[in-house]
Order: sequence, then C-alpha cells, then structure tokens
Amino acid sequence: MKSPRFSLAGRLGLVFAVDLFIVSATAAAAAAAGLPPFTVFPVSALVGTAVAAWSVSRFWRPVRATLQAVTDGVRSFQENDFSLRLAVDRDDELTDLVKLYNRMGEALRIERSEIYQRELLLDTLLQGAPMSILLVNELDRIVYANAAARHLLGASRRLPGRLLSEVLSIAAEPLRQALGSGEDALFTWTSEEPGAQEETYRVVRRRFLLNTQTQRLILVERITPELRRQEVEVWKKVIRVMSHELNNSVAPISSLFHSARVAAAREEQAHRLEDIFDSIEERVRHLSDFLEGYARFARLPPPRKELVDWRDFLDGVRRFYPFQLGDALPESPGFFDASQIQQVLINLVKNAVESGSAAEDVSVEVAPAPDGGSILCVLDRGGGMDAETMKNALVPFYSSKRDGSGLGLPLCTEILSAHGGALRLERRPGGGTVVTCAIPGAPAAATRRTAPG
Repeated sequence: MKSPRFSLAGRLGLVFAVDLFIVSATAAAAAAAGLPPFTVFPVSALVGTAVAAWSVSRFWRPVRATLQAVTDGVRSFQENDFSLRLAVDRDDELTDLVKLYNRMGEALRIERSEIYQRELLLDTLLQGAPMSILLVNELDRIVYANAAARHLLGASRRLPGRLLSEVLSIAAEPLRQALGSGEDALFTWTSEEPGAQEETYRVVRRRFLLNTQTQRLILVERITPELRRQEVEVWKKVIRVMSHELNNSVAPISSLFHSARVAAAREEQAHRLEDIFDSIEERVRHLSDFLEGYARFARLPPPRKELVDWRDFLDGVRRFYPFQLGDALPESPGFFDASQIQQVLINLVKNAVESGSAAEDVSVEVAPAPDGGSILCVLDRGGGMDAETMKNALVPFYSSKRDGSGLGLPLCTEILSAHGGALRLERRPGGGTVVTCAIPGAPAAATRRTAPG
C-alpha cells in the first residue's frame, strides 16, 4: 500500500509547530524554576532560535541537495550529455520535479540519438554523393566539405576550418575562377591526372540561415555524362531531321528526272525540259545549303595561331557588331587564329545583343591571365539564363531561341578547346550574363621571333 504523501508545506509547518512547542515548554520550565519573569522570555527565545536554526537546516539540507542535483543535470543538458539520472527517494513536490527531469532527460537522449543517426545517414549520403558540396560561413571559412569536394580541389588535408580563399589559391585556374566568382557558372576543365579528359561542370550557389548565421552552399556538379546523353538524343533528332529533309528533296528530284525522261522522249514536250531542270537545280541547291549548315560544325580546321594585336583585332570585330570596349587592353599581343576567335567573338556579341540587352550595355573586356595567356570576357545586361538553359547551353543544336540553330556556343567551345583554352558561362551580378574565354599565351619561341632586334 502506497504511503500517504507529505508535502513540503506540511513538513515546514510541522517544523514550526515543534519549534513553537519547544519554546512554550522552555518558557513554562523557566517559570516553574522560579526565574524572574523578565528572564523567561529571553531564555525561551534563545532556546527557540537555536532549535529553529537546527530544524530548518535539517529540513532544507535534502531540499537543497535535490535542487542542486537538478541544476547540475540541466547544465549537463547544455553540454549535450543526457545520461545523468536522479534517484527518487522523496514523496513530495520535489519528487515530481525529479521525475519530470528524468523523463525530459530520457526524451532528449532518445531525440539526440535519432538526430545523430539521421546526421550520420545524411553525412554518409553527402560523402558518397558524386557532386562536390561545400558549406562556407560568413567569415569565408569552410564548415563542411564532402569527399568529392576534397578530390576536386586536390586537398591533402581536411577542408573544414580552412579559408575558402586559401584553398582556392592552390587550385587550378578554371576552378579558382568559377568558384571565386560568386555566381552560378558553367565551365570546362581538364584535370592533371593521367588520362584525364575534358569535363564540364556546373556551379550552383545558394544562401540560407543556419543557427541565425548566413551560410553559403556551393555545389559543383559534373555534367559531362548528362551532356553526352543529351548530345546523343540531339544527334538522333538531327539524323531524323536530315533523313526527313533528304526524303523531301530526293523524292521530288526523282520524280522530276522521270518527267525529264518522258519530255525528252516526246518532241512535243521538249519545251518542258528547261523548267524541269530549273526545278531540279533549285532542289539540289536547297539540299546543298541545308547540308552545308550542318557540316560547318563538324568541319572545323586546326587553328593557325599567330601573334595578334588586341586593339586591331577588336576594332575589326566592332565593324560587324558594335560593343563597348574596355579601356585597359593587354600590352602583349594574343596568340590565336584570328579568323576563328573572331567567329567566337561575333557569336558571343550577337548572343548578347539578342538577349535583350541594350547596345550600350554590351561590352568586351580583355585581361592578361596569370599563365601568360589572355582572358576575353563578353558582358551584357540581358535576360540572362535560367537553370535549364545554362545546363544545356553547350549541347549542340539546343537553343532557347525560336529561330536559333543551337550551334553558336558549342562551336565557340570547340574553337577554344582546339586552341587549348576553355569557355565559362555565369550569371552576372545585377542581371545578365558573363561569358569568359580563356586563351593560352604564345610559347617562348614565338615571342622571341617577334622581339625587336
């Protein structure tokens, strides 16, 4: 049978009642002993005070010990230690407090264990993810990096805790430019690993609040397999279009040749031959123009590189498509096939104009690269690219324009790759697009041949 509950107020009341009884008994004993009346009260008060101090101390000691234990337990919660439990050896209001503490500790322990398991599962998934994942705080320090990020950046030690700028300072130039730009980007890069091939990457950045602090999430996704898969699908579509166009031209030509034979065999229809031959010539010309448009993409000749003065080169392109020219041009000449890079620049400026950008907002800038080459940038304030367009921008024959061929950017990429360079797309802060072309510099031998004397 459960014993009746004795509350703290009841216990304290009992202590005061006992103290009062002792004081009264002391006063009665003093009076019975014949002490003068003026000494009875001080004697009883002194005895009562001593007894009260002792009894309250005895009453408060276990209460204080219980409250201190609960305080220590709550402090352990702050240190993420939820294992401390308190013994239940009372039967008053503090018992409820101790039981509540124990239940809360158990609930927090279970919740913490579940959170830890979920974090462990999430970390396992992120570490095994094929894309590179970086979490950077407001101080530019890396908070989290998965295995793919360490491999991509060539880090020989842990990334968390290090400055992102420090890590990028020893990374390859394409990575440093793409990750340090601060905007979503698309770039190509060939690592220095043996047998490595050119890969295309997409950089996505997002900002969010974590523990009331702004964090940057940087995702670097290798999209080469996806591009190749889409290229196969596009080539299948191209083959179907070409087959359809060939059939549309070959069938009429065959019919016209049959009509020509009939007209040639009958003298009264000989006058029709001229019209028939004109129709055949028109269909052949149409078919030739159609095939030439597709063959141009696959018939890119090797670049004939030479030293090119930047000022003269850019002034030549501006006659076709006007643009604003950056003031500070490199003093050293570029080293490339002028006609091919001119085609690249015309395509990029044409895209900038057709993006909806005002003519005065389309500009071209050239800067020297750290490796001795040149960085050619085309900037606009047009509508920019959404995520889908940027992802497919380098796929041949993909175009977001109604009348676009989808060959402009892939052709630019092919030309730059043939030069040993690369092309990078990124959103421009404030709206628009920035297209960056990295062009390698001239070898030392070519530079010596043009040196004075």
